[in-house]
Amino acid sequence: MLEKIIRDFVMIWTTIDPISTLAVFAGLTASLSVSERRGVARRGTFYAALILVVAVVLGQIILDAVGVRLLSLKVAGGIILFLFGLQMLFGSVSLGPGSHEKGRDLAVFPLAVPTIAGPGAIMAVILLTDNDVYSIPEQIQTAVVLLVVLGLTYVLLLISDAILRAIGQQGAAILVRVMGILLAALSVELVLSALGIGPWATPKH
Repeated sequence: MLEKIIRDFVMIWTTIDPISTLAVFAGLTASLSVSERRGVARRGTFYAALILVVAVVLGQIILDAVGVRLLSLKVAGGIILFLFGLQMLFGSVSLGPGSHEKGRDLAVFPLAVPTIAGPGAIMAVILLTDNDVYSIPEQIQTAVVLLVVLGLTYVLLLISDAILRAIGQQGAAILVRVMGILLAALSVELVLSALGIGPWATPKH
């Protein structure tokens, strides 16, 4: 059980990527007051939580409805998460202060989607709560881990200025790349398990 909790935490943390999120948040809200920044952080985290919880509850139901098998989901998810990890490792185009349309709520776009609840995070929570593999208590456990990560993300957003001052942009970049390596390794494990190789291999029925 502890192994699954740790694995869930690492995968959800790396796909949500709070370090990159706080860097983006700091840039997007640089011109806002403290109270406005807190409001954006609160709403953005809440909207992202809604999206990811819906993915946990309905994601597998939708996949079953369209006939997607677990093995196919694991292989496709592993490939997507691997590419996501490579993007974190080698860098990608960041959203800047001027990257949103006037009048749009920053909490919705780009903070909630795609910064916090991006495709990698959505794919990860669906894979980690698959109805064919995990029991209801295990899925609830993963959902709790998800909420913990989102809670930590919210706290980081509130103190984003202090954190960036402490570790600097270079420090943040290094942490993001380390998490990219971890995510790439976890995604390879997903594919190997789908192929029946390794300790997390999917049982053959």
